[in-house]
Amino acid sequence: MENEKVKVGVIGVGALGRHHARLYAQSPNAEVVGIFDVQKETADKVGAEFGLKVFEKWEELAEQCDALSVAVPATYHARTTIPLLEMGKHVLVEKPIAASVTEAEMMVEAAKKNNVVFGVGHVERFNPAMDFLEKYHAATRFIEAHRLAQYPPPRPGLPRRGTEVSVVLDLMIHDIDLVLTMVKADVERIDVVGIPVLSGTEDIVNARIKFVNGSCASLTASRVSQDPLRRFRVFQDDCYISMDYGKHFGMVLKRNRLGLARKDVDLDDKNALAAELEDFMAAVKKTRETGVVAQPKVPGEQGLRALRMAVAIEREARRYNEQYGFKFAPCTPDEIK
Repeated sequence: MENEKVKVGVIGVGALGRHHARLYAQSPNAEVVGIFDVQKETADKVGAEFGLKVFEKWEELAEQCDALSVAVPATYHARTTIPLLEMGKHVLVEKPIAASVTEAEMMVEAAKKNNVVFGVGHVERFNPAMDFLEKYHAATRFIEAHRLAQYPPPRPGLPRRGTEVSVVLDLMIHDIDLVLTMVKADVERIDVVGIPVLSGTEDIVNARIKFVNGSCASLTASRVSQDPLRRFRVFQDDCYISMDYGKHFGMVLKRNRLGLARKDVDLDDKNALAAELEDFMAAVKKTRETGVVAQPKVPGEQGLRALRMAVAIEREARRYNEQYGFKFAPCTPDEIK
């Protein structure tokens, strides 16, 4: 049984789900049963590209699978995932875990009730940079993260990718999860500024998070930037760590008896999404072998933890705008070039 492949399927094979399907097809630990997407043309294209069976109904796909990846828009996460969990299927859902805390709580509860593996796709936790940062989290004093992207292109019949939620749930939630993983303390307060520019929700946000242990984090996320940027910097008692995901380069400056010693970190050591899928399948295999649910690296509870903070940041941004009477008029779709 240890060497048996996990029968997997993918629901939602758009921009990200397509890569789930591709990497499962390449994995020696997976037997890809097939894929499903409400956009039949998209599913047919991905199925032809990777030689995968396309299912007309998600229920028929799920019945034949041990485990499934769910990569549909965030507003559909709960209504897609909960029925799968209730069928006794193991599920990896893309981030954010859900569009609301209530939905996320229902998903976590459904996984517990049905004794199945439930993971959330916070893929940055599998980045080689995070492998390094987790080892040196104890003395963290200040974290600065920038995650900037261009406005996503239009999609026929669907909102632009990610814009069904604010940039906090779309992009910043990656860094929220990393910060909460590194700083083992309760949050004391948050200060937030956020502005909707092109969509109906916040497109650019800065959040400053103060923890009760004195640590602090400043997070900036934008999906209306000209130049993409993904940078994560950590200031510690005796060390400075800088990770630039765009340049695939990291650097550590650490104090020693002679002054400062520098160490370079290669961020291209592994495919983070492939590592995430392998971690999920390993948890499914262990659960199947032992009869006890094995937790993936990012279980549903941690996805819920990140979502709660993200929602609090959204709420504070809107309270701030209301307090100062700031009003914004996002562009209509016809105005966006």
